[in-house]
Amino acid sequence: MEFQVVKRSKSFASFVPQLLGLYFIAFCNASIKDLNVDLQLHRGQKTLAVNDAISIIIDDTQGLGRRFEGIGALSGGGATSKLLVNYEKKLRDQILDYLFKPNFGASLQILKVEIGGDVQSTDGSEASHMHNSWDENYSRGYEWWIMKEAKQRNPDIKLYGLPWGFPGWLGQGTFSPYTNPEVTADYVIRWIHGAKTVHNLTIDYVGIWNEYKYNITYIKTLRKMLDLRGFEKTMVIGTDAYWGVIPDLIKDKSLADAIYAVGSHYPGTNSPLDAQKLGKPLWASEDYSTFNDEIGGGCWARLLNQNYVNGLLTATLSWNLIGSYYDHLPYFSSGLMTAAQPWSGHYNVSTPIWVSAHTTQFVSIGWKYFMHGSGVGKLPRGGSYVSLTNKAKNQLTIVIETMTHNHSKCVRPPLPPYEVSPQNITIVLKGSFTSISRLNVWYSKLGFDGAEDQMFQRKEPLEFENGQATVSLGLDEIFTLTTITSGNKGSYPKPPEPKPFPLPYSDNFEGHHVSEDPYNLTPQAGCFEIVKSQDASHGLVVRQTVLNAPIESCPWSLTFPIAIIGNYNWTDIAVEVDFEIPTVNGTKGVFVAARVDRGSCPTRSAQGIFFSVFPKTDKFVVSNDLAQTMILKQGHLEIDISTGWHKLSVTISGGKASGHIDSKKIFTVDMPRKPQNGWAAIGTDGFGYADFDNLRITNP
Repeated sequence: MEFQVVKRSKSFASFVPQLLGLYFIAFCNASIKDLNVDLQLHRGQKTLAVNDAISIIIDDTQGLGRRFEGIGALSGGGATSKLLVNYEKKLRDQILDYLFKPNFGASLQILKVEIGGDVQSTDGSEASHMHNSWDENYSRGYEWWIMKEAKQRNPDIKLYGLPWGFPGWLGQGTFSPYTNPEVTADYVIRWIHGAKTVHNLTIDYVGIWNEYKYNITYIKTLRKMLDLRGFEKTMVIGTDAYWGVIPDLIKDKSLADAIYAVGSHYPGTNSPLDAQKLGKPLWASEDYSTFNDEIGGGCWARLLNQNYVNGLLTATLSWNLIGSYYDHLPYFSSGLMTAAQPWSGHYNVSTPIWVSAHTTQFVSIGWKYFMHGSGVGKLPRGGSYVSLTNKAKNQLTIVIETMTHNHSKCVRPPLPPYEVSPQNITIVLKGSFTSISRLNVWYSKLGFDGAEDQMFQRKEPLEFENGQATVSLGLDEIFTLTTITSGNKGSYPKPPEPKPFPLPYSDNFEGHHVSEDPYNLTPQAGCFEIVKSQDASHGLVVRQTVLNAPIESCPWSLTFPIAIIGNYNWTDIAVEVDFEIPTVNGTKGVFVAARVDRGSCPTRSAQGIFFSVFPKTDKFVVSNDLAQTMILKQGHLEIDISTGWHKLSVTISGGKASGHIDSKKIFTVDMPRKPQNGWAAIGTDGFGYADFDNLRITNP
């Protein structure tokens, strides 16, 4: 596609014949150099004459609008960055640069992370810093690591923590974290304090409870205790759900004083008038949630502009940051980019990375939007534009998008119908900006129907004459017009090609550090972390560490801690692992499984082949489901496994499933009709400690 511009004279009507001649030359040889205005040539579309342009006024004379507070993304909610840490450092650094490095890729300005609560919160469960009231550990999980990597690249990035659930002990016998507001506030503030003292991370924002009912007393208590503990600058975002808190904020001044910004999820670019009248910042504190293909890029482009145009939302955060979790878990590839194969090193830099760059590389937190009708608004033939400037008013950025309806649908909420057609707009600079003679141009066009994406391309500057210039807009395009000169499309060599999960696979966990998540094992319930075994011959092992049912994010209490691994498409497979159940706080049973067909909240109804053993009762159960409602075989064990380490294995081959303990065959059954494929897994029957070592997965 050619990208040409045409000079606009003072006496424009008399220039039309010359314009047509220039346009013809441009179409033939694409070589016009004497340019003031960007005209886009559209294959298969009628190009509008420049004198059809409608003026868009950019003017600060009547003042400016709201403060821009950032574009960001969310690691967590849950376990969405699980596989990223497993990449080799060189490739991992490349991925992190695309996300966080200023003037390179997405250049994100806010990083929101899950405050792990030992709960299943979408694609897995993340470890709490306090499994119990007597336990405190700030080395668990990978959110500390990713926050430090983000800060290393961009010291100005804002950090935001939010619980999706809580460890069960906080409920004090209930399933509510609000039973004792002081205890729960202390739990959250300890996480903020640990971030600072252990990792030198300042948490800028903290939320209440993701998409769950808020508690007014708790919010006020949290604010009061933050101030008392020296975290006056950590702002509370309320309430990471929808707009239900607005009536309470209107009638309760002390509640309103406790909350810095109102954070709504998936607002559909709108906000209630009552919310706007509050005068508080309004955030889309979770948004997007859409696959990162061209339509996902269109969704993100539309949101980043129209969240302010329609709803006065001044910060927008994508769920999620990066799709680093197994395919066939919910919302696979819903991150701004995807990196789900540490074993191959493959990753995918997707369209939302460059869509983000159209704003983040040219606007800083603290800039202000222009007023509606004077730099912010809807385009006459569909699409939208926003304009922003810095405090000194010596920089200007205008972002324009023309995303069509079917090419910008987000997963949620539903998108009402609308039309977009090609159009010319004349940008008229007034007020503090009349002296601007040129704006730098960055351009993207999402490719559909076989066309290639054209993402974040730098074009010739747009020249202004008498404060005016005309731009021709096509469909599914993004323009950034800016005085900023530092924009850059970063790049690295093409990453390795994708490969299936490797077989045979083995892990003795000796390459880990204590408290780390084990590589590739992805907990769907409970928490599996590296500990040092009391048996020196086993060294480092994986322990399921949750003793009581947590206050769940999912709408049910899953009583079978489980961690999946591998390839969802596996059929015939052999899985073995060593296990030991500690005498103190030990679980009642452990299992090994194959062909596990689901994760996330539906894990409770997962099917597969589950071989469970119960050392205290010398019992075994073979079931076609995790919940043990579909028993294939059960019986009494003739070997003693009540103490020490033992090997447990299950094999599926040739229409049969068999299981062994310490190389002794325990059962053989015919394979049920379903499931036909699935992951390998290990886990426990009920909460309580169990240790695992020497995991091995092979073709049978």
